[in-house]
Parts: sequence; structure tokens; C-alpha cells
Amino acid sequence: MADPAPARRTRPGGRAARVALRGAAPGADRRPVRAGLEGGRYNPLSDADLARIHRAALDILADTGIAGASEEVIAIATAKGCRLDGRGRLVFPAALVEDLLAGAARDYVIHSRDPAHADLHVGGGRVHYATSGEAVSVLDIESRSYRPSTLKDVYDTARVTDALPNLHQYGQMVVPTEIADPVEADINVAYGVLAGTTKPVEHALNTVEALPAVMEIYALVAGSERRFRDRPFVSFGGCPIVSPLRFARDSLDVMVATARLGLVSDIAIAPQSGATAPAYLAGALVQVTAEALACLSVVNMVTPGCPMSFAAWPFTVDLRTGAFAGGSAEVAVLMAAVAQIGRFYDLPTTVAASMSDAKMPDAQMGYEKGITSVVAGLAGANRVMESAGMTASLMGVSYEALVIDNDMLGMAQRVVRGIEVTDETLSVEAIKAAVRGEGHFLGAPDTLRSMETEYLYPALADRSPVGLWTAEGCPTMEERARARAADLLATHHVEGISAEADRAIRARFPIRLDSRAMRPR
Repeated sequence: MADPAPARRTRPGGRAARVALRGAAPGADRRPVRAGLEGGRYNPLSDADLARIHRAALDILADTGIAGASEEVIAIATAKGCRLDGRGRLVFPAALVEDLLAGAARDYVIHSRDPAHADLHVGGGRVHYATSGEAVSVLDIESRSYRPSTLKDVYDTARVTDALPNLHQYGQMVVPTEIADPVEADINVAYGVLAGTTKPVEHALNTVEALPAVMEIYALVAGSERRFRDRPFVSFGGCPIVSPLRFARDSLDVMVATARLGLVSDIAIAPQSGATAPAYLAGALVQVTAEALACLSVVNMVTPGCPMSFAAWPFTVDLRTGAFAGGSAEVAVLMAAVAQIGRFYDLPTTVAASMSDAKMPDAQMGYEKGITSVVAGLAGANRVMESAGMTASLMGVSYEALVIDNDMLGMAQRVVRGIEVTDETLSVEAIKAAVRGEGHFLGAPDTLRSMETEYLYPALADRSPVGLWTAEGCPTMEERARARAADLLATHHVEGISAEADRAIRARFPIRLDSRAMRPR
């Protein structure tokens, strides 16, 4: 029997209609990438491995414990069943830790102050990418040198991040090295972060003495303390452990004080395998899990169910030299394992990935960031911190790298998203129509419908023909990124703090950020 006559190609209303069909904004759940994609497909540990790491961590806490606890924490913990051993170390009974784990928060929300940005629902297998780092220098790419970071860089990195769609939270990327007083530095960082972006934010406090002032700034920005407490838009970073197995007093005090207020404890515990943790990766996971469980236990003794991340960040060193190796394959697999351990406990997780030990946006930086960011997302880490802009083993920040990494993180999220198989996406009728018609899918209704839902288009990557690239002067990624970063710095300003709140904050606190530097050029 002869095939039916070829179907005539039907055009969906001409070019204008095709443009309209492609340009129709997809719903939030149909965009190629978005905040909170479900991860968890990559699991480097078996169920038996997880159970062994858990038991080993409990053994460390019950036998060796944590040194350096404050008198306040000792009083809180011993009242709940911990004890001080003969060496003054705080020891955590396994049954107590497991009871506290059972009552710990399973998820929490860090809110956006602008509906254009997504709230961060942290928990389960939902994946988000965020900046953080607290570097002390910024790359001047033209001179190929680093300068000390400033308060202006806190503000500028925040507002560049505000414009980058594949970053879901701004975490403090640099420290204001020109401000020596820790309380004044904390106040100014809180102001600079909130002035620069309306995305959910994170920053650290150097000292608990700054917390009342910082809480007052939040209240002024939100309209009242009650409004801030109802919809908190900040999580609190800090490093309450000095590995191996010792509390860091200043950060511990901040962690306890924020827990009393029920605020999100967004700590980082960062031993380095081979230096401040065992060289065997499994051993590093045991130690960092014990350290993270100790902090989780303290927070839940202070305020049961307080929102908190399981924030174990095991790093590595290059054992040939002792140099930090944040972009290594070992860090990638360790952070994936932490995400898996967090799911084992059913706790919200943060990890550190997409770091690089390279000093410039080059091939080394690209492969280190690309591999580690994809692995963390596939592992289902709830928030992947340090994920953009960090250079030089976390000592530096690059504005060019920040905008390049936005492209890279879009690709990472597209990999995490995977492939949806439905009656529509199986495309059976579209295949039949193409075979019987034009023999291709260019301009087909399904192709136009899927352009903005199935495919991600990078902002900086070059996909042009060689001839066009040559005619445009053979621009490199570095050059395109420099131009993009310069454009955002010149033009992208948000009213992160209302004029009324800004006046009140400046009247009340020693804000060093010149208001004239906060206007479009």
C-alpha cells in the first residue's frame, strides 16, 4: 500500500506568531533551570557506608568529645546529659545526639524581599546555588594582580549577584579589610549586603556584640522586628569549630545567641583532609560529621527545632605541598558524600563547591568549577555555597569569574534537572509529522514551544561561527566577562533598602559606604 500523500507543512501563523510562541514566558515550573531543582542522583556512599560513618561519628563524640566549650555551653549541655571528661572536653552521649537529631528541623525557608527572586526552601533534595567565601582580595584582571577587598566590594558583589539568574542567594563574598573594629565591620557588612540585593542573603558575624545592632538594621529594612522574624531574609554564617574537634569561642557565642532567637544557623565546619582531618576521605567524613553533629546538638539544646544546616565542608590539601586544594576531585566527592549524609539524617545541607585554586579565569578554573558544581548538584546538596566568583583557593574574588560562573551554574542546573518523559515530550506525533512532511523539525510547533522550556541559552558562551567570531575581533571569554561585569557594575542598582530606612540606619550607625557610590554611573 502506498504511503499517504505527504502532509503539507503548516506554518503556525507566520514569523510574528512563531516569535510570540517562543517568547511566551514559561511558567515557573517549566523554565529550563530554576531554584530548588531536585537532586540526589549521585551517591558515592552505600547504605552500609552511611551507617558506619554515623556510628563512628557517635563514637568520637561519646569518647573524645569537643574541647573549648564556653561556660555557657557547658552549663546548657551538661544539664541535658553531656559531661566534661578529665581533660575538660565536652562529651556527647550517643543516645542524646540521636534524640536531638530526631527533633532537629527538617527544612527551613530563607525569604526573598522581591517576588522576582525565589524564596529558598532548604531541605529534601532541592538544590540551590549561592555565593559565599569572605575572601580578602579582589582580582584586577587587567593588571593581573590582587588588591585588598573593601566594603564597596561587599556591596558591588551583592548587586552583581542580584542580576545573575542562576544564583539563588547572595552570601558574603569578601571582607571589608579597611574596617578594623569587628563590630563596625559586622554592621557595615549587614548594610552593604542588604543594600546590594533583594535576594535571600547570608553573612557572618565576627562577634556576638554586633548582633543587637544587626538585628535593628534588619528590623528597619523589614519594617519591624516582627516582620523580619515572620519572613527572615538572612541566614547567619560562622565557623564554630577549629578542627580537629575544638570549638571556636567567638563563632560559638554567635551560634548560641542566634539560636536563642530562632534564627537560621548557617555555619561552616571546614577541616582539611591530611592537615586538620584524617587523610583518608572516609576518616575525614567521620570527623567532620562528628563536629557538625556537636554543633547541631548545641543549637537544638538551646532551641529545639531551630532552623540549621548540616554544614560539613571537608576540604583537602595537596599532600605534596600542604597547599589548599579546593578545586580538587577529592573535594567534589567529599561534598557529594556530605549531601548524602545529610539526606541520611533528613537534615538541610550546605556544601562548598565550585571553588578554584586558579588565580585567573582560565582552563584550570573552568574545569575545577564545572566538575565540582555539577557533582554537588547531582548529589542533592540543598545549597551549594562558594559557587561563583571565588578564586585563588578562596583568598580572592573575581567579578569576571562571577559572571562566567553564572553561565556555568546554569549548565550545572540543567544537568541536575535531567529529562522529563511525558506524552508531550516523547514527541511521537511530531516525529510522524516530520517524516511525512518536511523531513525536519525546524519551525515545528513543538520545537518553538520547547525552546524556552527545554533549552538553556548561555549569556556569555560563544556559539557563533568562526567567521563571525573573527569579524568581531576574536573576543575571549575573559574579555566578554570583563565587559559584562563592567556593564552590571555601571548600571545594575536595586533599592535594597528604602530611602526612609536608609536615613534611619545612617543616623543610628556608622555606615561607611558613601551614598554617592550607590548610584548608576
